[in-house]
Amino acid sequence: MRLEGKTAIVTGGASGFGAGIVRKFIAEGARVMIADINAAGATEMAAGFGDQAVAFGVDLVRFDEVEAMAKSAIETLGCIDILVNNAGITHMPMALEDVSEAEFDRVLSVNVKSVYLTAKHIVPHMKARKSGAILNVASTAGVSPRPMLNWYNCSKGWMITATRTMAVELAPCGIRVNAINPVAGETPLLKTFMGEDTPERRAQFLATIPLGRFSTPEDMGAVSSFLCSDEASMVTGVCMEVDGGRCI
Repeated sequence: MRLEGKTAIVTGGASGFGAGIVRKFIAEGARVMIADINAAGATEMAAGFGDQAVAFGVDLVRFDEVEAMAKSAIETLGCIDILVNNAGITHMPMALEDVSEAEFDRVLSVNVKSVYLTAKHIVPHMKARKSGAILNVASTAGVSPRPMLNWYNCSKGWMITATRTMAVELAPCGIRVNAINPVAGETPLLKTFMGEDTPERRAQFLATIPLGRFSTPEDMGAVSSFLCSDEASMVTGVCMEVDGGRCI
């Protein structure tokens, strides 16, 4: 129960790594807003947790919708102790010059602008309370990039730098900011990362991971619950690889 009495927003919380983080946070005693563009999926997931979870449908690249999400969380949960910026997308593997402008804009909006917007609407609340924990879900792609995923890699490199500069600026306000860097995992994005989900492509990916398996939502939940708990009160600005040794 390391998060007992805490409240949290998890973006992209209705599936994949986000769902694993939501489940672990609730198991550790937190009340969680599951914020997702898939409002129906968020509602269905929240229904299984009674009053420990609420759902909120949100497009995280829209200023007004993120503002409404923050206001709803404060009204419903009482306050926001933890923010997990998990929502993210990628583009199909291809040469960097072949990615369309529309796809580039979409990746940068979801992976980058969303972090700016949640900070804009939630950091002032945390500053007023002189406490808070922000966790950004980045990627090993921002540390050891794979070819053909160039603009996705860049967006996650941005998130790693954002984590460190946010940590430095917000530390005097009592707000900690950390990140996790997962390797490819058993999530809806896996097929997109690989281009095609075949035994051969899986074997190629797994050959680059020393522990020999993909990340799981449960892996992300376990690390996230620690970094967002009071046990990690001296940890800020850390971008932790949760990658089975991929970045060694």
